[in-house]
Amino acid sequence: MTGRILIVDSVPTNRIVLRVKLATAFYDVMQAATGKSALVALKRHRPDLVIASSNLPDMTGQAFCAALRRHAVGSRLPVILILGEDLPEERLAALAAGADDVLSRPVDDLVLLARLRSLLRARDAESELELREDTRRALGLAEPPSDFAPPARVALVPACGRDEAHRILEALREALPDRIDLIEPDDVLRDRNPAPDVFVLLESGGQGGEGLALLPQLRSRTDTRHSALIYVAYPHQRREAAAALDMGANDLLANGPDIAELALRIRKQAARKRTADRLRANMRDGLRAALTDPLTGLYNRRYALPHMHRLAERSLGRGRSYALLVADLDHFKRVNDLYGHSAGDAVLVELAERLRNNLRAADLIARLGGEEFLIVMPDASREAAKRTAERLCAVMTEQPVLLPDGAEVRVTLSIGVAVGHPSDGESPESLIDKADRALYGAKSQGRNMVVMADTVTRLVAPGTTPLPPTYALEGDEARRKAQG
Repeated sequence: MTGRILIVDSVPTNRIVLRVKLATAFYDVMQAATGKSALVALKRHRPDLVIASSNLPDMTGQAFCAALRRHAVGSRLPVILILGEDLPEERLAALAAGADDVLSRPVDDLVLLARLRSLLRARDAESELELREDTRRALGLAEPPSDFAPPARVALVPACGRDEAHRILEALREALPDRIDLIEPDDVLRDRNPAPDVFVLLESGGQGGEGLALLPQLRSRTDTRHSALIYVAYPHQRREAAAALDMGANDLLANGPDIAELALRIRKQAARKRTADRLRANMRDGLRAALTDPLTGLYNRRYALPHMHRLAERSLGRGRSYALLVADLDHFKRVNDLYGHSAGDAVLVELAERLRNNLRAADLIARLGGEEFLIVMPDASREAAKRTAERLCAVMTEQPVLLPDGAEVRVTLSIGVAVGHPSDGESPESLIDKADRALYGAKSQGRNMVVMADTVTRLVAPGTTPLPPTYALEGDEARRKAQG
């Protein structure tokens, strides 16, 4: 089934006719004869959308919409209200009471089915964002939304005559506090920063269809795909109206540009756009929080490990080497013991900043935990990685770190370096292990130095496992240490 729909109508014939039409379109249909029975059915059946008559025996359509919005299940449920005849005052009252759309009898099946598809798509998208927001709230990561609602940016795009467009523009400016601009169709795809929150596409009173060409382009562009799109058509443009909804329009006026109704729909769409923007921003912040270290702003282990795997695959494909540097602050516990943990945090933040300032934009820096950091260098030879590591050690040694209380402390850095070659076929985890062993080699040989993984041999007596491990340096590294 494509959705579960609750029909609320006191006339059995109306319910049966509508149920047959919806079942033919593969909707799962439930029925209720009164407003009260419909509200009871909400908890039992959990519909995805409600279609209700404005003429219920126990309450008006507006009262039903208001009751639905107060209901725990129906507060965000899409609602289409069906009027016995098209009365502008009753239509506005129903929209103000919470109806998402208002149709009049006889109902145009083409427009109704397109409206159902549009509302259910929007509901699914909002539900996904709300689910992620609920998860963030459960984790204590979500903040309550602000009550402040800035004026919306509204773009009026006319396919009608200029005089008619200016009349609508001036009327909307009197009815709304928002910023409303008239944009010619030829200019609507021009980049704007920020993009309008709401686009209103006004068809002409002729055969129409001119505004339809803009809909898929606005919906597909990066800067406007989240903007609300309102399509304004005329009663004889039923096919254009249905096509607009299927092309991505968020809302539809099918009886021409009624100013009061258009203003109300603009307010609704602007409010939904603000809510969706806030939920998307919260989701991005949540993803960022999950992948970054809150103290230093660097990536964390969760992000670094998949990144290294992608880098290794690319290195293999391009036939180029890459380097992993594992860096650790020397005697960091002493800093915390002597100066306090706030001083230790200041040292970590300063180290992160110096690493950023002395590495390439393509290099990844991640905090693995505590005072240990990982640096991933794509397209780096052994010599280049070693020079970079030695420069980083010098950067920390040469300049003390200023603490929050004004004191200065000198800290040093030990770094282990491992290089991955395409021909080796080693996994990133294996290279990290090698860089770790090189780091411990630097620690065991005096600290404040760089050790290459291919110069380290672990010293293990037969049948023993020393803790902590000790290492010996070979070749050039041993001679440099002896001379230094």
